[in-house]
Amino acid sequence: MTNSPTTLPDYGGGSILNLVRSVADACGVTGLPYAPARGIDAADLAAAETIVLLVVDGLGFDYVQHHGADGALRRHLQGHLTSVFPSTTATAITTFLTGLAPQQHALTGWHMYFAEIDRIAAVLPLTPRGGEPFDFAPGELPRRLFKHHSLASSMLRRAYALCPIDIVGSEFNRFHTEASMRCGYATLGEMFERTAEVVMGSPGRKYLYAYYPALDANAHSFGIASPQVETIHGAVDHALGRLLERIRGSDTIVIATADHGFVDSPAERVIELERHAPLAEMLVRPLCGERRVAYCYVKPDRRADFEGYVHDHFCRADRTASQPLNWWSAAGSDPASLTPASFRASAITRSS
Repeated sequence: MTNSPTTLPDYGGGSILNLVRSVADACGVTGLPYAPARGIDAADLAAAETIVLLVVDGLGFDYVQHHGADGALRRHLQGHLTSVFPSTTATAITTFLTGLAPQQHALTGWHMYFAEIDRIAAVLPLTPRGGEPFDFAPGELPRRLFKHHSLASSMLRRAYALCPIDIVGSEFNRFHTEASMRCGYATLGEMFERTAEVVMGSPGRKYLYAYYPALDANAHSFGIASPQVETIHGAVDHALGRLLERIRGSDTIVIATADHGFVDSPAERVIELERHAPLAEMLVRPLCGERRVAYCYVKPDRRADFEGYVHDHFCRADRTASQPLNWWSAAGSDPASLTPASFRASAITRSS
């Protein structure tokens, strides 16, 4: 990660946020306050009988450029998109499912402190971080925490959501795919089989969102340059190519993208709070957010101590407490941010 360039979210038309706006327009959704994505033919997208949005978690543009030269992703590569800030799964997936920027949906990390229940929760499974399990009736917790709605609930097309079987029925997923026909899958092959079944077997105008997380999970465990990631990329690339052949002639547009990319961090760039007991003692609750962007809830009487410790022990820290949070959205603000390099891959193909 040393000397890697800073990549800014391009909310003016070159972000996954803008991609979702373009898809939403093609599905009859109105009222989103963001620009459509540059380089996408809006009329062509709206005219397609079926739109498939395939999100491969963690498969960044840089990786696609250097792997699978003869694969489907490289052959159909249209360009790159930036992510949202923070460039992380919990935040980006919520944008895909709502059409909203982080400033509007307010889910800005894996672990979030929710004042409504005075608890820290892991956002995507919507489970507590330590302590007693949540005691809410089914569906009550997301209704209490989230003020937005699913993008699918405003679509004029029939909507489908294809997710791993272990999360398809989670509280987060059920809320954010409301009005979609949800389908779980256990393997990569099953995901593409279900996709083909929807495209070929369901008449009428439709939209399918498909999410695949295995590449991201292996990149976190083994590194983006690992053979494990290369194997998964190859399998996804091959399966996508077979899908495109199978649905040829079906008037379908397939958009393959990522939510974020990866840059491996060397050990010397990693900060472990366990090694900084004085810093941990200054916090009123555990760190929130995640490794990319950590949120520190500092005891009111220890703020000066906290800032001094960070200044003395870490090479760089950015103060945001007193700054307007205009990194999170395009609406009425400068979209520039300090998100790490994290280009996205976006491959678009039409089967007609």
